[in-house]
Amino acid sequence: MTARSDENQCSCHWGSDEELARLKVPDLELDPDLLRRTWQAGDWDDHGAVLRRILPQFARALVSGLVEPFSGMDEVEHSIARGRWQQWPPQQSAAVWEFLHAWWARTLTGTRPSVPVHEVLALCAEASATLTPWLASWEALAHPMADRHLAEAAAHWEYDLLMDEHPWEAWRGNEEELCSELAAWLARHAPARLRARNAPEELLHRVRLIGLTGPDRWEDPHWPNYP
Repeated sequence: MTARSDENQCSCHWGSDEELARLKVPDLELDPDLLRRTWQAGDWDDHGAVLRRILPQFARALVSGLVEPFSGMDEVEHSIARGRWQQWPPQQSAAVWEFLHAWWARTLTGTRPSVPVHEVLALCAEASATLTPWLASWEALAHPMADRHLAEAAAHWEYDLLMDEHPWEAWRGNEEELCSELAAWLARHAPARLRARNAPEELLHRVRLIGLTGPDRWEDPHWPNYP
């Protein structure tokens, strides 16, 4: 795949005409800096075509932990979502789904994934505009590493969820909906698996509190004394 033949970009801020020309030729390897500038740019005339051009190399870099956004993986989520890949021809969109599911499964079972589980979940959810299938895959996976990652993610999320705030930036403006889904899933699904891993009692109480609302949460004797 290639960028459109008439695609333009600012030579002063993005890069040279020679670099732009590389995006209009298929299968040319891009140096890491050019790859970064390409996926980070938000002003392509046809972002979807540019994303298709770089996606094989971009996907390899993501899985290898070679993508280092300036302000977090939400930059990557937004770049993939802007490509509107679900509207691509069926074979192409199916390939993106396959990649995301494969990366998610590999991350859940990995001992030391190159990108933390909570960041990959956020990326998959934002890139696909749904949280449900990724949580379902996690719930169905009986694997010790998936349980360990669950404990780590719960510890990462608990402060935001106890404040009824979504723990990552939702590009589509549906933070409240995603927050409710994640909180309900965690409160329902996590306790048994966390106990099996001998998770700290403090974390178990906070996950329990996430499943409560109103005074039942704030007045619970285990409500954390956050500063």
